[in-house]
Amino acid sequence: MATSRFIKDTGLTARMTLTMFLLGALFVGLVVALINVVGSGYAPVVAVVAIGIAFWQWWSSDKVAMRAMRAREVTPGEAPELHGMIDRLCALADMPKPRVGIADMSVPNAFATGRSPDRAVVCVTTGILQTLDAEELEAVLAHELSHVAHRDVLVMTVASSAGIAAGLMMRFAQYGAMGRSRNNSALPVVLVSIVVSLVVYAVSFLLLRLLSRYRELSADRAGAYLTYKPGALASALQKISGEAGVTPQRDLRAGAASALCIVPAFSGGLSGLVATHPPLQQRLEQLARIQAELSRPAG
Repeated sequence: MATSRFIKDTGLTARMTLTMFLLGALFVGLVVALINVVGSGYAPVVAVVAIGIAFWQWWSSDKVAMRAMRAREVTPGEAPELHGMIDRLCALADMPKPRVGIADMSVPNAFATGRSPDRAVVCVTTGILQTLDAEELEAVLAHELSHVAHRDVLVMTVASSAGIAAGLMMRFAQYGAMGRSRNNSALPVVLVSIVVSLVVYAVSFLLLRLLSRYRELSADRAGAYLTYKPGALASALQKISGEAGVTPQRDLRAGAASALCIVPAFSGGLSGLVATHPPLQQRLEQLARIQAELSRPAG
């Protein structure tokens, strides 16, 4: 976990480590299975494809997320108040200042992305700038900066490559198997590759959802303790969630980066194992407990 004044979360660190280990093991298993399917002669190609996918996800994560949200980087001259808030929070947290972006989108939301704290981007929508007051916006920015400090954005980005790789390698295995055999004996090989790829995708999907829900609770805690204003974050979450429920159709493109946002980019009725965010009530109850703790007299 990056060094900063955000509270440490050993639970988050353990979950990120376990997720990366399990997905790494699944990824290796997928590569080995595909090598057995298409033949050892294709081993270098499979290895290069696997490494290339993971590297591309790591290297271009900030560009991909910004493009998905149609966001642009802004300078202090273009958004002085937004930069000023982030400057103060970064000084308070003792962390490098990320780049700042704005997405021209009416739905109120915010997200953080990037392969490292030095390459991170914290982005807000024009909708959130119009919806929240200064104290609430600062609480949301503290939440997003904690994602950067904890490096969970990087873990989420790299881990998601397992599902993408599974789909691409399934196609590769199908073509490879067809090339090795022109008769019906190729069918079992193709079926094996499909089953293995689907298992990898399903497991990575569930692991990422579990990690995503916990990291949002962790960021709520870290941001609340940094600003000492959990009530402001609770108010912001209620406002954002209420506005997100009436997302215009043209802003449904935000769903592409929904897992990175402070609240789901659109309401789809997802819950339980497939939800990317914990229930709003659970987040508000946690913030209420923190408010009660901070309100107790010292000693």
